[in-house]
Amino acid sequence: MMGGRAWNAARTKEKAGPTVPRVAVFGLGYVGTVSAACLASRGHTVIGVDVSPDKVAMVTEGRTPVVEERIGDLIAEQVAAGRLTATDDAAAAVAATDLALVCVGTPSTPSGSLRTSYLEQVSDEIGVALIGRDERYTVVIRSTMLPSTCLEVVAPRLEAASGLCAGTDFGLAVNPEFLREGSSVRDFFDPPKTVIGEIDEASGDAVAELYEGLPGPVYRVPLGVAEMIKYADNSFHALKTGFANEMGAICKALGLDSHAVMDILTADTKLNISPAYLRPGFAFGGSCLPKDLRALVHRARREDVAIPILDSILPSNEGQIDRVFRTIEATGKRRVGLLGLSFKPGTDDLRESPLVALAERLLGRGFELMIHDSQVAVSRLLGANRSYVDQRIPHLSRLMATSAREVVAHAEVVVVGAADPDAIAELHDADGRIIVDLVRFPGSDAYEDDGRYVGVCW
Repeated sequence: MMGGRAWNAARTKEKAGPTVPRVAVFGLGYVGTVSAACLASRGHTVIGVDVSPDKVAMVTEGRTPVVEERIGDLIAEQVAAGRLTATDDAAAAVAATDLALVCVGTPSTPSGSLRTSYLEQVSDEIGVALIGRDERYTVVIRSTMLPSTCLEVVAPRLEAASGLCAGTDFGLAVNPEFLREGSSVRDFFDPPKTVIGEIDEASGDAVAELYEGLPGPVYRVPLGVAEMIKYADNSFHALKTGFANEMGAICKALGLDSHAVMDILTADTKLNISPAYLRPGFAFGGSCLPKDLRALVHRARREDVAIPILDSILPSNEGQIDRVFRTIEATGKRRVGLLGLSFKPGTDDLRESPLVALAERLLGRGFELMIHDSQVAVSRLLGANRSYVDQRIPHLSRLMATSAREVVAHAEVVVVGAADPDAIAELHDADGRIIVDLVRFPGSDAYEDDGRYVGVCW
């Protein structure tokens, strides 16, 4: 990006004023173009930077290099107002601004891995441009990149090229975008959230200033969390689309209106479109979810409808039980205490409880197991609940302890499967024991720096 159009840094500084961050936007694709135009409309002096002379020329002339609702008028207005310009000279753009917003592409390689070559090139160029700079500069990565990329790829290249230290001599942040093509201008001004991953507080402050006054919550988090949220969002969106299509295929085969079904599903904001069931932890179980999934998958097969997403849910659930079993096995310890047994706290329902499945697996591999669940009394189990546990763990009564204290005293590994306050209180006497946490119990953060604490998904 070096060379090409020169830039009048003094003129830019004069126009921007001392309190409004001046921004260099690297990469004039969809994200970069929209970000540049929208930031300019908020009063920032913005310089778009791109290796493509065609894109630079189009923005310079007040024309948009991308097709997007409202973006053409917005660029024309901001170029005419003198707040938006473009160049292919990275050094001049950095010299004339306070902050770089990196929006270059990170496409897939043929293997599916992330291609970071554009990110690396821009990091090198910005790093060189920082040499000899007196004022602190902030580099903000808006490109989508996998966790650790900022610290393992971007930061080292910036430091090597500049001779400076990230977080001390210059700021570094991650600011993922949540812009949908076709509505990205609207999404910029009315975002669902603003996420700022920061290497230090000053870096996060610089990013927060760009979006001050916009609606939606602001989350200031470690760099890796900000990198990961984009993948969590997009994976969930893809999952929802695939799920809806599979449900639609089944409904069509059964002669049902799939939109009527999904309208009711999405109207439920207590359980369906909500945080419910979206907390990482142990596997699901109970008398409903496994049974209903099996029935639906079986019916879809009868109708010759392929539903790979729905078909994979139960194997995925089994995989979570396997993951916990392998974690326990890897400790090399043989005495295991299990706090919790029912499929849901506050009940004694053991039907298809993943904790029962875990207990069964541990017993089958010769572990010395002791269990406590304050809600479960074997003598009071009735009907299908009793039949289920008799089939899976016929000698359960001999494994049940009368108190959590007894379980902790027995165990070398304590598995917390329910957030029972009385049981958790006994962990204070678990010195030297390994704690495997399946629920992220209240107060678990006090144990997380201890090498003997293991969170199943954290």
